[in-house]
Amino acid sequence: MAKATEKEIKEGKVCAILNYLIFIVGIIWWLADDKMKKNKFVTFHVKQVLVLIIVSIIVSFINIIPILGQIIFLIAEIIIFVLWIIGLFNAIGGKEKELPIIGKFAEKLNF
Repeated sequence: MAKATEKEIKEGKVCAILNYLIFIVGIIWWLADDKMKKNKFVTFHVKQVLVLIIVSIIVSFINIIPILGQIIFLIAEIIIFVLWIIGLFNAIGGKEKELPIIGKFAEKLNF
């Protein structure tokens, strides 16, 4: 995917940040506003957040397994939280930088 222009970053920064802070508001804004759907910067961050949410849901099911599952769940959720912070700071800084581990999956989302 082509990188966003400075104009797209400026116009979409608030929406991109909202995706990390209150993801449902950011995603609804992105879905409802055609200008945001076409904004490469916002779309990049929407994809990153969606993959974080999907991974978090999958990891939640691992928590069902006694002891080992709960340990894996705790470690995975800490990693997800760190990735979320990295993504938030990337959005604040106007960067389109893939998140470690999951960034490649986000890029494969096609919308």
